[in-house]
Amino acid sequence: MFGLIGHLTSLEHAQSVAQELGYPEYADQGLDFWCSAPPQIVDTIIVTSVTGQQIEGRYVESCFLPEMLASRRIKAATRKILNAMAHAQKHGINITALGGFSSIIFENFKLEQFSQVRNIKLEFERFTTGNTHTAYIICKQVEEASKQLGINLSNATVAVCGATGDIGSAVTRWLDAKTDVQELLLIARDQERLKELQGELGRGKIMGLTEALPLADVVVWVASMPKGVEIDPTTLKQPCLLIDGGYPKNLGMKIQHPGVHVLNGGIVEHSLDIDWKIMKIVNMDVPARQLFACFAESMLLEFEKLYTNFSWGRNQITVDKMEQIGRVSVKHGFRPLLV
Repeated sequence: MFGLIGHLTSLEHAQSVAQELGYPEYADQGLDFWCSAPPQIVDTIIVTSVTGQQIEGRYVESCFLPEMLASRRIKAATRKILNAMAHAQKHGINITALGGFSSIIFENFKLEQFSQVRNIKLEFERFTTGNTHTAYIICKQVEEASKQLGINLSNATVAVCGATGDIGSAVTRWLDAKTDVQELLLIARDQERLKELQGELGRGKIMGLTEALPLADVVVWVASMPKGVEIDPTTLKQPCLLIDGGYPKNLGMKIQHPGVHVLNGGIVEHSLDIDWKIMKIVNMDVPARQLFACFAESMLLEFEKLYTNFSWGRNQITVDKMEQIGRVSVKHGFRPLLV
């Protein structure tokens, strides 16, 4: 059985869908209440692959909200993720994906040091961040969507914002090794890590966001921020492909400008038979035909009976592992969202 640990996009969003999740008593509660609310299994999921294989899973709502990070409620945020992991393990789930901020919190706050959650000793091999599949799908979106827009990567500049993160560093490795992209711009807060990445690649210009964006034909946005960022679309090239790989997705609402094409990054499309309600609740545009690539990774590992933390730790994603999960992704009927 596979599992998905997720969270809602904001307090307002959580209050609005509490009824649908089956918890009407949560609907008028504030942030303090959500900080103490326990994780809940809110959906049972049946997935049928294009191969005909069928698997079953559970969706675990962590009750984490991005406002917890914005208001520096770090202990509440970390407790949410650990409790959700313990809840998944307690219910016998073999492989569980940490979706959205779950994996970011786990890595940034080094939660592997807290393996004991009450009477449960976490078995970390039961969990995956899903970042390898997410990085692979984003790279395919860069390759295929840029072609659709008439952007030739061999003459193009690609800016990766959040380049030192787990997904960002994987994207830069793939673009360097598997495409003929002309120029890579590396953007992140940590200058030391940027220099290490630049040294590993043997290329790439380290730049600030405001100076890099006007130079980029393609922008891959994978920075982890609980709040959005303001980008002036008039400073961007036309055409410009902007891939929003964050969660919650917010660049598309903010950047509406002719010639600037915003694509929801890290989303897969499929024609699989998936019986669930949760994709509608987490604001997927076409809930019956789209889902997060990180969630799909746990499904793929379940299909292949690869019960291992396939994606784990920061900057451990190799091009070989991206190719491996990519082959399995195609086999079972997933493809990158391109519109």
